[in-house]
Amino acid sequence: MPTLYHAPKSRSSSILALLDELGILDKVEIRQVTIPRQDGSGGRDPANPHPEGKVPYLVDGEDHLRERGAIILYLTDMFPEAGLGPLPGDPRRGQYLSWLSWYQGVLEPVAILNFFKIQHPALEATFRDYDTAIRRLDEVLGQQPWLLGDRFSGADLLIASPFLFFGEGMPRTPAIDDWARRVQSRPSMARAAELDG
Repeated sequence: MPTLYHAPKSRSSSILALLDELGILDKVEIRQVTIPRQDGSGGRDPANPHPEGKVPYLVDGEDHLRERGAIILYLTDMFPEAGLGPLPGDPRRGQYLSWLSWYQGVLEPVAILNFFKIQHPALEATFRDYDTAIRRLDEVLGQQPWLLGDRFSGADLLIASPFLFFGEGMPRTPAIDDWARRVQSRPSMARAAELDG
């Protein structure tokens, strides 16, 4: 049975929602661990095998996964019957992989830089600036309800997460706001919040 190392009200909460969306909450053991928090509370938990003491961390036999994009891909491939991730051969597979990578390689870095008001031409040339990233999302979500068209996927869950967590601290367009609300209104989000206490 896979084991998810999870800290309540953290980045790993989106993985709880994914487990619910996949219908596999009973097929994954969830072990709560502590992590260092921004407010100085918490701390590294010796029971957490993540090499940096972070969450989420998924252990499945000899396989160990970190980073939400990788965990989402692994689980949506492992449990394809839920239809949350296009499999190889599906014409949307490339879009799905691209959005998962775009989150980690573009959106999260530029969102953090924007939140802390850190600007430098080299950073913008490497990652893009916040407004460019938001325009990219808006181009897609202004035309369709989900990142892959009419089908909710693990990419929506991942990419919406900072908009839900930071609220107004993540400026967005009306189309992005509507999309984030659609993600937030999914029953899996309420159940993940319940599990987090």
